[in-house]
Amino acid sequence: MSKIYQIQVSLKNIRPKIWRRLLVPSDLLLLDLHRVIQTAMGWTNSHLHQFVKDRIFYVDRIEEPTMAFFGTRTIEYKKKKISDLLKCEKEKMVYEYDFGDGWEHEILLEKILPADPDATYPVCIAGKRNCPPEDCGGPWGYANFLKAIQNPEHEEHEEFLEWIGGEFDPEHFDKDEVNEALQEENYGCLEL
Repeated sequence: MSKIYQIQVSLKNIRPKIWRRLLVPSDLLLLDLHRVIQTAMGWTNSHLHQFVKDRIFYVDRIEEPTMAFFGTRTIEYKKKKISDLLKCEKEKMVYEYDFGDGWEHEILLEKILPADPDATYPVCIAGKRNCPPEDCGGPWGYANFLKAIQNPEHEEHEEFLEWIGGEFDPEHFDKDEVNEALQEENYGCLEL
């Protein structure tokens, strides 16, 4: 059985921090890691994504030849595993989601653990705060969104509340809900 990676996935450029701590098999394919992150964070898989490590961009498919800029490369990740990118504790890589909003997630390999034969992986063991709503404008748009929904006097208060469906709790995080979804097909990730 493969080793288990304890990783922390945290959104960059957001304070207070929004993060999830996950246990995943070291031989988990990057496609499946994408699905796990989508579910654990609360995204809806509505946008493009990529992983970035050592100036190499790992994408799910390349439709046409890409140009390399300043020593970067883009490759398809079809058979790549998380252990192909992260090999040692404290190593990091980036998961980018929704290039328009620019959500960057830091993935930190915190620990390499032996697999528990009685455990089911992946599993979320901790986390903090709710995922921002899709299409809210990235970290800066999210900050504006929070100001607006928390201030009834804000000019966009009603508009944002209607857009989000009436309420949004930025502190909400339910680990059990995430773990239940991770047991579903495609790790609970919506397939479009």
